[in-house]
Amino acid sequence: MEVCYQLPVLPLDRPVPKHVLSRRGAISFSSSSSLFGAPDPRQLSQRRGAISYDSSDQTALYIRMLGDVRVRSQVGFDPEGKGSYSYLCIDFRTLHSCSDSSLIPDPGFSSAGPVSGRRLRRLLSFQRYLHSSRLLRGTPHLNPLHILDEDYTGQAKCMLERVATWNFDIFLYDRLTNGNSLVTLTFHLLNQYGLLELFQLDMVKLWRFLVMVQEDYHSLNPYHNAVHAADVTQAMYCYLREPKLAKSLTSCDILLGLLAAATHDLDHPGVNQPFLIKTNHYLAKLYRNSSVLENHHWRSAVGLLRETGLFSHLPAEDGLKMEHQLGSLILATDISRQNEYLGKFRTHLDQDDLYLSNASHRHFILQMALKCADICNPCRPWELSKQWSEKVTEEFFHQGDIEKKHRLEVSPLCDSQSNSMANIQIGFMTYVVEPLFAEWGRFSDTRLSQTMLGHLGLNKASWGGLVQQEGSSSPEELDPSSPAFFTMSTPAVTESEPESASAAEPIAVTTATATGETNYKEIPQGSKES
Repeated sequence: MEVCYQLPVLPLDRPVPKHVLSRRGAISFSSSSSLFGAPDPRQLSQRRGAISYDSSDQTALYIRMLGDVRVRSQVGFDPEGKGSYSYLCIDFRTLHSCSDSSLIPDPGFSSAGPVSGRRLRRLLSFQRYLHSSRLLRGTPHLNPLHILDEDYTGQAKCMLERVATWNFDIFLYDRLTNGNSLVTLTFHLLNQYGLLELFQLDMVKLWRFLVMVQEDYHSLNPYHNAVHAADVTQAMYCYLREPKLAKSLTSCDILLGLLAAATHDLDHPGVNQPFLIKTNHYLAKLYRNSSVLENHHWRSAVGLLRETGLFSHLPAEDGLKMEHQLGSLILATDISRQNEYLGKFRTHLDQDDLYLSNASHRHFILQMALKCADICNPCRPWELSKQWSEKVTEEFFHQGDIEKKHRLEVSPLCDSQSNSMANIQIGFMTYVVEPLFAEWGRFSDTRLSQTMLGHLGLNKASWGGLVQQEGSSSPEELDPSSPAFFTMSTPAVTESEPESASAAEPIAVTTATATGETNYKEIPQGSKES
């Protein structure tokens, strides 16, 4: 059943006090009438969280939600630019057939022009975000917002009390928050660590940033979407609570770790790097075919940080350092550099020379923690792990279908006729996940590490059983050098990547961290396309 929401009727019969007009999030009006004090409409339209009404044009209603979304009932919207790239007559907006990309009428006005479904939902979600913020702050509200059912928000709050458990069901939590898992979860974790007060983060700017991050994930991607980002953020939180990290990491480390987890796949197009390269996509050219997606995720995150001004109160030099350290973490998720990071991690453990009092060592551990969080799905309980496997396989096969349709060479793991989900998962577990988590278990030999390795073994056995039932190749017959699991590539060094650094100067009110090493070399590429 489809529910239509009527836009509110603004009370034009009463004056609005100036102190209300000066507040963020207030309803404001612009008019030449002395009734409203003749405020400057240009200033009002720029205010964050404001709803601005111009009485000189009765058919034009301007709504600015969190400073980003504007609905015009007359002219409608131009097609969105973000996430819409064209190559070989292929448009990312047409990769998935769904009404989300279609234009629907504004339910508030019969004469309204077309408004994109995504932006309308974003507009109508404002009350949900406001309700969730009150919920997380523990602030009671006199007028309940019924867009999100009270029973569901109560269950979501109960789930957040168990956010540190490894069997946390992010799919259920996303349903309970009506698709706002990334916003509510990330805000809760930042607030739980007291980072808002410690870094003096403006709550409106933070909410705006998180909302924009969630919206810039492509909801039509089966795997690389905001739910995946929320899942990685929850896993990162579990790792940050491990004894070695909890007693060593600074508040700056924790802030960077959580933000990197939330933004590590920002604006992911749902196709992998080889696809962008073979179609001569402008991102591949921009980043010289090197960590194309990871560079884009990082630059997109930096763009949102600057657009929202989340760190604008920090000295400019400190803000740049934060951005570069964020980039160093996100770039570490490039699966083609797996052996590089894994070899360095193994060497440190063999030589027992990891000192978490050293800023650069702490940053390296954050990189490894984010890498683990990014590919931890096989280490989740079977019920959760299987759902993620289905989603990533669907995304792979969808890319393969596009490549076939446009007569391109089908990428490894993307051909539904020559690959099965079980074989893909067994190969991924054997050659990518197991080596990484075995070394993480050496570094942090805790109950959580043993739990993850235990689930990994059980899940691999379950997929092996499915392979035998299907009569496919057994795990022992899989060739570790097969192109189906690894492809060789020699990425070029990109100037956009953060430079390596040793210990950095302190940032704001916390002890500093340092960016990790970012040297490139020829290494195999795994099955997980970040």
